[in-house]
Amino acid sequence: MDKKYKLRYLKLALSDLQDIMDYVSDELAAPDAANDLLDKFDEAIARLELFPFSSPVARNMIGLKDEYRSLVVENYIVFYVVLDDIVEIRRVLHGKRKYEDLM
Repeated sequence: MDKKYKLRYLKLALSDLQDIMDYVSDELAAPDAANDLLDKFDEAIARLELFPFSSPVARNMIGLKDEYRSLVVENYIVFYVVLDDIVEIRRVLHGKRKYEDLM
């Protein structure tokens, strides 16, 4: 059986997700789209439990203490690191943001 990694979210990543959901639901007045997007995040991130190295090392993140990986979900990027048997979700940011300074 394949190794299964544990998922752990930093508070900042949870805050990012909440901000995204609030924006899509409230600012764009699209609560159904927000729910669909949340489902896509959940499905994509859940796959990391079995395949944490399937996403590439994040560009512009070379040289940081940890090896950041990036998972694209719609217009957003989920940034995470693999620490032993844990996949730690660190940030979820819009793909057009200058994310290098936000890590």
